[in-house]
Amino acid sequence: MFDNLKSVAIYARVSTEEQAEEGYSIQAQLDTLRQYAKQNRYIVSKEYKDEGISGKSIQNRPQLQQLLRDAKQGLFQEVIVWKINRISRNQLDLLTIVDELQKHGVSFRSYTENFETETPMGRFALQMMGSVAELERNTIVDNVKMGMKQRARQGKWNGGKVLGYESVEVEGSTFRKRKETRLVIVESEAALVRMIFEKYASGKGIKAIANELNHLGYKTKWGKPFSVVAVKDILNNPLYVGKIRFNKQENWTVKRRKGTNASPILADGEHEPIISEELWNTVQAMYKTKSEKPAQVFHGSFPFTGVMRCPMCGHGMVAQRATRKNKNGEIKYTLYYQCGQFANKGSAVCRANSVRADYAEEEILARIEKIVSQPQITEDVARELGQRQEVDKEPLVQELKHLDKELADIKRKMGKYMGLYENDMLEVEILKARFQELKEQEQRLSARKAEIECQLQSGEAAPIPFEVLKGMLREFRNVFKRADHAKRKQLVHALIKEITVTKDRKIDSIEWQFDSMLN
Repeated sequence: MFDNLKSVAIYARVSTEEQAEEGYSIQAQLDTLRQYAKQNRYIVSKEYKDEGISGKSIQNRPQLQQLLRDAKQGLFQEVIVWKINRISRNQLDLLTIVDELQKHGVSFRSYTENFETETPMGRFALQMMGSVAELERNTIVDNVKMGMKQRARQGKWNGGKVLGYESVEVEGSTFRKRKETRLVIVESEAALVRMIFEKYASGKGIKAIANELNHLGYKTKWGKPFSVVAVKDILNNPLYVGKIRFNKQENWTVKRRKGTNASPILADGEHEPIISEELWNTVQAMYKTKSEKPAQVFHGSFPFTGVMRCPMCGHGMVAQRATRKNKNGEIKYTLYYQCGQFANKGSAVCRANSVRADYAEEEILARIEKIVSQPQITEDVARELGQRQEVDKEPLVQELKHLDKELADIKRKMGKYMGLYENDMLEVEILKARFQELKEQEQRLSARKAEIECQLQSGEAAPIPFEVLKGMLREFRNVFKRADHAKRKQLVHALIKEITVTKDRKIDSIEWQFDSMLN
């Protein structure tokens, strides 16, 4: 009787903006699709929910990625969604997903548009509706961008946190979907901004400024210690001289720094400036002069960055070069590994804890040679590295539990804010700002969770030829010395998980990728 019943998977998604403005609900989507499955006598194999995540990209949607992996395992025969744009608003992504499902004998059906992919007409309808969904999204994006550009040209702030100011609601705003806001100076923060500009104008370097601020206990707008980048961003922000700059980066999520716009919008702002135009011009001239200096050539290789840890804070150690001049005028360079936190944020956060690179390399290579000099260990390690197909799961399982706890806490906070909004105790502008912060945290955590789940499920690793590995281990020092920097890093990471350093800056212990072979 039940042999002919179809097994289906339900997928639901809602973005943060839709939750706040459009009234979409994950629960409403699920209830509708459950009822639909019941009416058609389908068996719901599993439900997948991506909450507070945009439909722009499919990469950062852990539940969608899990659905595709489960489809590959044959856990269901059809995927049903409330509306086509729940899967993707991008036509190429949509067709890619449907094609992937069809490879594994899984059909796709949209409840609202009432079509499926089991027939040629259904597939044609999918392509048409997918094009409409992408057109709709692109139109919305263009309209929003156009509105934001117009606001910028009028000297209005388009939102976001910035040190020295806060956004306050404009009285009598006629906006319907969002409250109009303006920037007002926070004097305690403005004094800090002036200090940063004045110190740079007096000749102090960016790292020195960050270090001093951290020693004095100052924090960024986000409550974090100042880094070199944070100080640099302040010094280059025309907002502080009363200007509004917009569209400096275009399509950041795709192009990253390659999307830098050579001609961003720059207009006189409605807000009050924090620094004078004279101070701004002085700082910009000095910054330009320093940036035009030729970059230092950083001689030497640092293969142990990423695995060597600071003895005080546990942060990864990075490259450092010390320069000194001999009596005969010859310049001599000494290479070190130093704490990455110190390098970026100064001595208020940690100490340099420098370890000479030549000593570190010799000591670590000697320990590697000692290990691989034993024929049986060489063979066992080569086999372990070459044939291991499963990751060490216990650390990943523990990290996954921690991530689940953090994600649950974010969901709780979102629910709390939504409840306040529904009871008219929270303005939509504040709600969106809170949701945006939580969403960024959630996307970062969800991406890591998806990565771990994929590792735990597949445990796949590219096989390495056994004899090649064995030969490399026997001649490790020679292989290491001949290799270029990238290859050296690969060799180190293939053998070593972590290197600890003592407080007197000596190599302490090495945690091997194959510790179990040495017991």
